[in-house]
Amino acid sequence: MRQCAICGKRPVMGSVVTHRGMLKKHGGVGRRTVRVNPRRFLPNLQRVTLRLNGAVRRAQVCTSCLKSNRVQKAPPHPSRRSPAA
Repeated sequence: MRQCAICGKRPVMGSVVTHRGMLKKHGGVGRRTVRVNPRRFLPNLQRVTLRLNGAVRRAQVCTSCLKSNRVQKAPPHPSRRSPAA
């Protein structure tokens, strides 16, 4: 399931509201709601390598947790580090 491993953020349901008509301030009779369709708002999840409870593991973390430094990213693996030139 798409869920942040830190804060538990997950998809939420919402609606797409379709309108037609011209605004009253532009000389029309007003906007009318034509239909309301369901939609899902998905969290912006990124797969990162992080240090969690002393262990290094990969997890899906939302970008708000990454930006607020709630996650300590693991250092790159020594064998995968690019050689210093």
